[in-house]
Amino acid sequence: MNLIEIIQTVSNILDALGVAIVSLGVFWGLFGFLRDMAQKKPIDELYKTFRNQIIRALLLGLEILVASDIIRTVAISPTLMSVAILGAIITLRCFLSWSLTLEATGRWPWQKS
Repeated sequence: MNLIEIIQTVSNILDALGVAIVSLGVFWGLFGFLRDMAQKKPIDELYKTFRNQIIRALLLGLEILVASDIIRTVAISPTLMSVAILGAIITLRCFLSWSLTLEATGRWPWQKS
């Protein structure tokens, strides 16, 4: 196994980890939602807790997926086109992360609490 294959394998593992984190985070949030619903908690509190759980899972999963894309692009195919595509992907994911943070906290990431 050469270095390129090892890097590709690591990148694929990180991709799978990112997807697993998002999936498990949503299922964990759903489990907590149903558990709290059985305890007759207010629905608006249940919704906020469930939504925040999903947002946290998405943010963590996105960070890992970005790391995977960076590893794959820089180490395996550092062409101008692949770096430009990576830049576009990171820009979109950065905007999505900022939007999710705004949804979760009510403020932009760079604003003080």
